[in-house]
Amino acid sequence: MNQPVELSLEQKFSLRAFESQVEKMSQEQAQHFLKELYKQMMLRETMYQEFLKHKWGLEQGPSF
Repeated sequence: MNQPVELSLEQKFSLRAFESQVEKMSQEQAQHFLKELYKQMMLRETMYQEFLKHKWGLEQGPSF
């Protein structure tokens, strides 16, 4: 794993399309978008953590 990870051609195209959209946004639109994007990133991270806990059997059962 000494080689750097690179984007595929399709991902590069998608990134360029995204950059074009962002460049057309007002500051208010961009701020709203960034807030929503950050929220989605946190939700995805939480989902990954929960999936890994489940896969690795690390879930805590009910405590009585």
